[in-house]
Amino acid sequence: MFSGKAVKRALALFLFSAFGALQAQQIDLLIQNGHVFDPKNKLDTILDVAIANGKIYQVANHIAVKNAKKTVDATGMYVCPGLIDIHTHVFVGSTPGVFADGIYSLSPDDFTFRAGITTVVDAGTSGWRNFQKFKKQVIDQSKTRVLAFLNIAGWGMTGDSLQQDVSTMDVRKAIGMVEKHPDVIVGMKIGHFEKKTWEPFERALQVVSDTDRPLFVECHLPQYSLEDQLDRMRPGDIITHSFENISERRPVVDTTGNVLPMVFEARKKGILFDVGHGGAGFWFNQAIPALEQGFWPNTFGTDLHRFSMNAGMKDMLNVMSKYLNMGMPLKEVLLRGSWNPAKAIQREDLGSLSIGADADIVLLSVKEGKFGYVDAAGNRINGNRKLEAELTLRAGKVVWDLNGLTATLFQR
Repeated sequence: MFSGKAVKRALALFLFSAFGALQAQQIDLLIQNGHVFDPKNKLDTILDVAIANGKIYQVANHIAVKNAKKTVDATGMYVCPGLIDIHTHVFVGSTPGVFADGIYSLSPDDFTFRAGITTVVDAGTSGWRNFQKFKKQVIDQSKTRVLAFLNIAGWGMTGDSLQQDVSTMDVRKAIGMVEKHPDVIVGMKIGHFEKKTWEPFERALQVVSDTDRPLFVECHLPQYSLEDQLDRMRPGDIITHSFENISERRPVVDTTGNVLPMVFEARKKGILFDVGHGGAGFWFNQAIPALEQGFWPNTFGTDLHRFSMNAGMKDMLNVMSKYLNMGMPLKEVLLRGSWNPAKAIQREDLGSLSIGADADIVLLSVKEGKFGYVDAAGNRINGNRKLEAELTLRAGKVVWDLNGLTATLFQR
């Protein structure tokens, strides 16, 4: 038997050794002098960020460089959690004319990192019948973290009669798929349904109620009024294309320029409003009056797909820059790019620089100059500021380095 003193000495020696090992651990990358903005941890000041083994190791003032393999000077830049785009279509494949396993979707790694995005959520491009293929073909092959809203339509966004077939909307099978992939499937999506029955909406609600996840409502539901959709949605559910102005759904701003009272009531109820810019989902004549009247989006989902990236949307930083130039304060813009979407999809392990979290980080610069920003209707506003991703890290690995901040300086 050991004496009490011996046990105490052994414990003290262990703690001293552990502390020494912690102090001696080599830092893979040290980001210095950047303006750290991390809403979850209430950080909004100049700090250093140390990364080791793909994780956030330390966030503090003047971290010693002696144990750092590489350093980056982030002076004048914002150091933020990697951006999260909760509305994308990335089930890319070879099928022409469709989103599900088709050419209308995009391969995520081709477009995420250059915009500071480290996590995307696919907005119901797949259903329970083809989610496994989506996972094998795209999710498991991507460096980008790919999560998903599962479509209540069994085959997802096929763009044909299958998408309208209520018989494929199997609640039990959808729940089973969510339970099989609980870390990937973050909710259910309802959208692109043209019949009058509420059965698909109700079935999607049953799945999310049974699995404790949000419902993602992507409109394109011409037989459902905006009021009826909001009435059926629950606190924490998300409606996208919030600022569109097309005939299929009543806009949030009326013809006199005022935000509808029922929209404010829905927000008070706890419904979340996503931008969902896309090719037709964002109009200045909706977004600007709404912003001026205090109706701000919760998240900046882009509706990334083959057409929106080459039109007014472009990428998530372009959407964020629009709001910056429309008058939203920078800190509010950054909040809606990282921590807000993490909370919306119930993934609070993401969207922050917490110690031990995956080192998903973006270094952003705010460029000054003359810039033009275009909405879905082809209208332009002029701006003088633009957000640009200088460096993107995914799990501590450099995946985008615009100006070679981590590269070795060439010398003859």
